[in-house]
Amino acid sequence: MEVSARGSPWDDVVEIIKAAQGKGCDPLSWAIQIHSLLNSAGESLPSLELADVLVSYICWENNVPIMWKFLEKAFMLKIVPPMFVLALLSVRVIPCRNFQPAAYRLYLELLRRHAFELKSLINGPNYPKVMKTIDHVFRHSQIFGLTQSGPGIIVVEFIFSIVWQLLDASMDDEGLLKLTPEKKSRWAILYQEMELDMHDSYSDKKTEHQEKLQNLNTLTAIDIIGQFLQDKKSSRILYLVRQNMPIHWRSFIQQLQLMGANSLAVRKSRTVSSGVILKFASDTDVVWSDERKMRSQQKFQAFLAFDYLSSSASLCHGASHSALWIPLDLVLEDAMDGYQVSTTSAIEIISGLIKTLRAINGTSWHDTFLGLWLAALRVVQRERDPIEGPMPRIDTRLCMLLCIIPLVITEFIEEDEMTPIHESDIGPTDHLTDKRVPGKCRGELVSSLQILGDYQSLLVPPQSIVAAANQAAAKAMLSVSGITIGSAYFESLSMQEMPIDFSGNMRHLIVEACIARNLLDTSAYLWPGYVSGQINRLPQCLPTQALGWSSFMKGAALTPPMVNALVSSPASSLAELEKIFEIATQGSEDEKISGATILCGASLLKGWNIQEHTVHFIIRLLSPSVPAESTEGNNHLINYAPILNVLLVGIAPVDCVQTFSLHGLVPQLACSLMPICEVFGSCVPNVSWTLSSGEEISAHAVFSNAFILLLRLWKFNRPPLEHGIGDVPTVGSQLTPEYLLLVRNSHLMSAGNIHKDRNRRRLSTIATLSSPNSIFVDSFPKLKAWYRQHLACIASTLSGLVHGTPFHQIVEGILNMMFIKINKGSQASVPSGSSSSSGPGNEDNSTRPKLPAWDILEAIPFVVDAALTACAHGRFSPRELATGLKDLADFLPASLATIVSYFSAEVTRGVWKPAFMNGTDWPSPAANLLNVEQQIKKILAATGVDVPSLDPGGSSPSTLPLPLAAFVSLTITYKIDKASERFLNLAGPALESLAAGCPWPCMPIVASLWTQKAKRWSDFLVFSASRTVFLHNSDAVVQLLKSCFTATLGMNSSPFSCNGGVGALLGHGFKSHLCGGISPVAPGILYLRVYRSLRDVVFLTEEIVSILMHSVREIVSGGLPKERLDKLKTAKDGIRYGQVSLAASMTRVKLAAALGASLVWLSGGFMLVQLLIKETLPSWFIAVHRSDQEEESAGMVAMLGGYALAYFAVLCGAFAWGVDSSSSASKRRPNVLGIHMEFLASALDDVDVLKRLSNGLRQLNEEKLALALLSAGGLGTMGAAAELIIDNEM
Repeated sequence: MEVSARGSPWDDVVEIIKAAQGKGCDPLSWAIQIHSLLNSAGESLPSLELADVLVSYICWENNVPIMWKFLEKAFMLKIVPPMFVLALLSVRVIPCRNFQPAAYRLYLELLRRHAFELKSLINGPNYPKVMKTIDHVFRHSQIFGLTQSGPGIIVVEFIFSIVWQLLDASMDDEGLLKLTPEKKSRWAILYQEMELDMHDSYSDKKTEHQEKLQNLNTLTAIDIIGQFLQDKKSSRILYLVRQNMPIHWRSFIQQLQLMGANSLAVRKSRTVSSGVILKFASDTDVVWSDERKMRSQQKFQAFLAFDYLSSSASLCHGASHSALWIPLDLVLEDAMDGYQVSTTSAIEIISGLIKTLRAINGTSWHDTFLGLWLAALRVVQRERDPIEGPMPRIDTRLCMLLCIIPLVITEFIEEDEMTPIHESDIGPTDHLTDKRVPGKCRGELVSSLQILGDYQSLLVPPQSIVAAANQAAAKAMLSVSGITIGSAYFESLSMQEMPIDFSGNMRHLIVEACIARNLLDTSAYLWPGYVSGQINRLPQCLPTQALGWSSFMKGAALTPPMVNALVSSPASSLAELEKIFEIATQGSEDEKISGATILCGASLLKGWNIQEHTVHFIIRLLSPSVPAESTEGNNHLINYAPILNVLLVGIAPVDCVQTFSLHGLVPQLACSLMPICEVFGSCVPNVSWTLSSGEEISAHAVFSNAFILLLRLWKFNRPPLEHGIGDVPTVGSQLTPEYLLLVRNSHLMSAGNIHKDRNRRRLSTIATLSSPNSIFVDSFPKLKAWYRQHLACIASTLSGLVHGTPFHQIVEGILNMMFIKINKGSQASVPSGSSSSSGPGNEDNSTRPKLPAWDILEAIPFVVDAALTACAHGRFSPRELATGLKDLADFLPASLATIVSYFSAEVTRGVWKPAFMNGTDWPSPAANLLNVEQQIKKILAATGVDVPSLDPGGSSPSTLPLPLAAFVSLTITYKIDKASERFLNLAGPALESLAAGCPWPCMPIVASLWTQKAKRWSDFLVFSASRTVFLHNSDAVVQLLKSCFTATLGMNSSPFSCNGGVGALLGHGFKSHLCGGISPVAPGILYLRVYRSLRDVVFLTEEIVSILMHSVREIVSGGLPKERLDKLKTAKDGIRYGQVSLAASMTRVKLAAALGASLVWLSGGFMLVQLLIKETLPSWFIAVHRSDQEEESAGMVAMLGGYALAYFAVLCGAFAWGVDSSSSASKRRPNVLGIHMEFLASALDDVDVLKRLSNGLRQLNEEKLALALLSAGGLGTMGAAAELIIDNEM
């Protein structure tokens, strides 16, 4: 038929329709005629215009059966787009369904037949145009308000709209729509015009036939809804709505649930049930019913099902076990660093880490406890014979194994066995308590300790505790043998007197520690192999009852011999400690001192079974309560001076301070020390106390002991160039007096929370008993003034000393005291600022200032500045300067802190001329310098780091900055004895920090000088010098990081890394037990002792990520050169790449990622992790990182590299923020991850990019992973995900 020339072809189409309708023509021939007409007219088919013409013609003047048949033939011949026709019919027929039930019936049949033909839709011509037109018909922008659009997104909206319109219509037909919050259809905006037309054209009267048809239509609509919910493609498209349109989905689901629970039609339906509808409404994830492709299944099951604990021999070495627990080993070893105390309890840190590792690795409690015991045993064995020096020794390591770890396990078992009773179950007279329920955690502890006996090499006790181990074994053997003896006899019994060798080991001590905390009972003594026999008889001559805890508990007096006995042996029970504490608080003055002395003895360092109580009692003694009759504020502390001094001296050793740190009591200890400093620092020096022994202590002595101990609790001596991270506060700024008090106050604030863990309850109790109120620095004005002066001294040079003022006279008086002999002999004067001293003085005590300690400390920066200036101008010799400084420190030991503060600031200014260490003016290091250099090279041999020469200038003498030379000369004057130990514990780290901040080779020179002074500290000093190699060269730090990875992965020929794993990373600590002298130190130990001194840690994240990805490439190559790499092939025991199994490669990749995450977390905490996620990872993803090796690895490098980055990022985030909401750090998780998700959304916003990534996964037969990638992309990729579902019929 020829198209008319009078207008568009649509006029001719309408004429043909009318003619065919009038003649009753066959609908198929009719459709063919229209098809021919439009082809000759050049119209593209299927035609959107024809669809609009047909629907407009039918609705409603020509609503006759033949027209609906013609419409279906038009679908068949593809002259109209079916989905567009269905959209047009939806907005015309659904609102008129009550007036046109037959039309609604025909519409539903068309919907049933054609609405699921989605693949032909997205692959058909004019797909974008068709969807855009459908979007206009349904007014999606008004209904859903999405910010993005596109053909795929409109497909999702179209399916969702059809289903929801049917749901609304069906609920309205049954009267259920009024039960919804809206009480009307949300599609009314589309229906309003149609409803008005129908009300004008039809009456409201219903025939019986119409009513039956309407009921049948409702049932049919519900069947079609069920078909949409159960069809594989449409149901998954609907789940995309759930992911990306949550508000609309929630309303839809509420209606669906309402219909499923109340619809009569649903109950009558034979194809869909209320259970199916409600199940769909409650499902949270898509259940993929397809079988995975065979190749993909084999590839991924090879490592997903791999047993990482399959080899028990790898528990100490190798990658398998280390992949799980290497973060734990690093954290435990890091806690042994004496240069840093922690404000957070090791119990809390380790508990959080264990929860994280269990959640990520899915380990059982048995494997968790076994890994925990083995890691703690390695900590002890690593330094079983530690080098000497001002650093934690074996006692701190034993505290970790025998006290901290049992307390950690106690927390887990309590959490497992205790369930809080709901408040509604509590009566008016009941207390809120916990209810004990059976748990399997305790049983898994037992099994782990039984297996622990197989690791004999780790159970050998250090020499210092062999007797304790034997005694623990003897206790078990006597119990098994049925021999009951009193504890007094047991205390006095020598193991040499017994007729059998008990062969006690570390497991015996561990079991006793667990029994003491009710984790085990004495049935453990019956475990197979726990004891090596029985005792049939005891020695004939039983010893008489000796002095000890048993006789003390029976009422023996605290005589000096008894005190010595109790000091040298730890208490065995809380009752014994409580009795000592009672004496220390309520006894006579001498008894109080004895009680304090006993608490600071073996019970503190070796009383592992009761150590948490010992530190608690010491803290309480340091914070005596104000008597009720006292009205003088903190002056009540004056009456406690003798006992306070005993406590301060008793807890001064490094191991003692670390013990308080491990128990989380540093904030509370600082809070107890501050009022002591405030009160005794305000006393004049003639205030003193004479003890019964004849010893006299002064207010200056008490103040100095407290003040020096307080300063050791934060990094007060750091130079002004602190290491910072991005735009966040510097790391060092956290350890300040204010911060310590804030942490302590936070313990107090949480005292009322009964649902916190055991450790937090304990910290809250200690804080409350010490002082029930919050405490701030403003409560200590003298301390606050000193601290401000200290900060000002660091920030700028000294100023403000005015001649003739009282303050100037104090400075002059101190200078006279320091240099009285010089002044007397030479009549010289020491200039202080603008003035000079008043001349010679007397040698008696009359020259000593009679001033409170705070006034002296205020003047010391000016005093030291004047003395150093005089020395620089030749008015004093270096020896005289050192002698004067030592006299000042002897007069007021606390002045050492301010001297450190001044020198630390001045050494960074660069204004002082160098001091020539020539042996004449200043001491010379020449005798030891070359030896120190050789030893440093030995220590760093395993890292591949080059050590700069210590004598680059030939025979010229070594030089040091003048402030450093003066300070090292001062420290050399101290004797290495117990009396000086507490002062050297402050001066030693300060000296190292001071020297490390100066140019190379200042620290080796200092080490050489000190080695001449303290030969038994030689190893410690040389190791300290070796650390500074990394502080002056970032390339050396990078090389050290590389060494950590290669050693852990076993990738080089170093003796440390032959097997890889934890043993290779951390080795044997500072020196080998196999040969004498200095030997190479494992790279992990070096890094743990270096990273805190790095001033810039920001660069570490990029370097660690780069090294991690390089390690992945090395793992894939198996250490083979590129030309020998084979293609990916399958073997009987699994998939292999070259000669390395995929399972083994995955384990090593996981190990590398765990190491990298641990190093990032330790180096900078959550701030560095935040930087990693916000900056480093995004930049890494954007950049291109590809090597020739990756091109030849059949995608293995890319796959393993992706896994490594994913595991690395997840671990970093979990370490920083935990895996639950119990920690305060977890509150930061949403913000940081939100920023990262925004980056991913913006970086991957290009749908074409995601399609290419998805296509790559599909080529690997990973259609499900491809869909998961698109589904996780948010609204921007929802359309691409829908098209993938449809195209692949997923």
